Amino acid sequence: MTGGFQPSTPELLAGNAAFARDFDGAGMPAAPARRLAVVACMDARLDVPRILGLRAGEAHIIRNAGGVITDDVIRSLCLSQRLLGTREVVLVHHTGCGLQQLDEQRFLSELEAETGIRPSWPLEAFADPYDDVVESMRACTPPRSCPARTTSGASCTTSPTAGSTRRGLRPSDWTSRRLG
Repeated sequence: MTGGFQPSTPELLAGNAAFARDFDGAGMPAAPARRLAVVACMDARLDVPRILGLRAGEAHIIRNAGGVITDDVIRSLCLSQRLLGTREVVLVHHTGCGLQQLDEQRFLSELEAETGIRPSWPLEAFADPYDDVVESMRACTPPRSCPARTTSGASCTTSPTAGSTRRGLRPSDWTSRRLG
C-alpha cells in the first residue's frame, strides 16, 4: 500500500500559500450564513459543498467515516448550534461507502491481531445507506444533540461512483424530520 508514495505536504503548503494570497473572505463571519451544519461521510469522492450547492461561509461541514453521529460529531454540532447559531442539520450518506457491507467484527479482530489493542470505538458498519440515514437521524434527536438549538434536519443518500447507480440529489431522496 505504500509503494510509490510521495508525501504531499510541500504541494499542500504551496496550495495554501496561493489560497492565502488570493483569499478575499477576511471579513466573513465564523457563523454559517445559512445557519446550517452538514454531517457527511469523509469519502474523498464526495465534494459535499458542490453536492449541496453550497459556497464558502454558508455551512459547517463535519465529516467522518460514514457520516456517523458519534460523540465527537455531537460535540461539534453543539458548538455549531450554541456558539454559532446553526439551526438545521443535514446528513449526507451515500451508496458505495467503505462502511457499507464491512464485517465490523472481522475488521476489529484483524486490527487487534496486528496492533495488540482492540479499539473501544465501534466502526458503525451498515448494510443499507437509506436505513443508516434514518438511524443517524434518530441519533441526532434530543436530548443528545443540544435540544434547545436543533430545530430541523434532513438526510439523503447519493452515490459518488459512476455507473447505473449514479444520480444526483432529488427531492424524493430526502427524508425530513423535526429534531426538536
